[in-house]
Amino acid sequence: MNLWIPVLVACAGSYLIKLAGLSLPSSVLADPRVQRVTTLLPVAMLSALVCVQLVDGGGRYALDWRVVAGVAAGAVALLLRRGFLVVFVVAVVVTALLRLLVPA
Repeated sequence: MNLWIPVLVACAGSYLIKLAGLSLPSSVLADPRVQRVTTLLPVAMLSALVCVQLVDGGGRYALDWRVVAGVAAGAVALLLRRGFLVVFVVAVVVTALLRLLVPA
């Protein structure tokens, strides 16, 4: 039961953040500062995901070549001037396929 409390709190917090974003007036979303921040959020999220993958359960750095290959595939998609969503999906799919086909 102790695990369910943080899970439920995280669910409620995520819902409230989404609700707050949907409740904002369009004048706030049209602000140039908000536009700049929202363009940087996907990059920050992807960087955070990569950093989380670089640390193993014991808090040590563990560079997994499958994650590096996924990031490299995303970089290639970025060099081909694809959108962020395409870059993200390419990196995730390549990493997932390598983890499925080549066990650690």
